[in-house]
Amino acid sequence: MAASPSTAGIDLRTRLSICAKKARYANEADALSAVAKATITLRHYACDRCGQFHLTSRTKSKRIPRPVTP
Repeated sequence: MAASPSTAGIDLRTRLSICAKKARYANEADALSAVAKATITLRHYACDRCGQFHLTSRTKSKRIPRPVTP
């Protein structure tokens, strides 16, 4: 049986202290608008703590689609 993330010592949940410090966006559209205005690469995610959206610059283990060339 494969180890689940919690038994492997990896916590995939957002820490409550981190959630409290981050800007919150009520919906995905607001978060995407903030991503579009940013000067650095950001992605949005739904927070499992507050149920709203946050932004992160972390891209580790996240596939970023390659640009399509005509």
